[in-house]
Amino acid sequence: MQAISVEEVKTRLDAGETLHLLDVREPAERAEFNIGGEFIPLGKIRMMDTDGIDSWKSEEVICYCRSGNRSGQACMILESAGFTNVRNLTGGMLAWVNRFGSLWSRPATPAAVLPQIFPKPGQPPIEPVALI
Repeated sequence: MQAISVEEVKTRLDAGETLHLLDVREPAERAEFNIGGEFIPLGKIRMMDTDGIDSWKSEEVICYCRSGNRSGQACMILESAGFTNVRNLTGGMLAWVNRFGSLWSRPATPAAVLPQIFPKPGQPPIEPVALI
């Protein structure tokens, strides 16, 4: 397992790179704040319930959690299941929020921006909300 910093992940996301992100936290934690990607709680990974990401076995997979501990466990389990390029996000979402804040969102695609610029009649544009 290799580590990857929040700065490197953010730089790559901001550049528009498609990353295989894997959030291994619990549903309530994900609802509070996340940086996208697939969602498979660590408990499911421990049970080898990884069907949704089995196609990533030869791709880079970046695991993240709250602090980096559970994602480190997930990385070791995924490696034992045949994933060959697993990386742990150092410091997890705590490091992300400390470094970038909780209002960060993935760069918008033109299709995602249009509804905000031109909302349906009677609807205000979407406003970012900090949940933590």
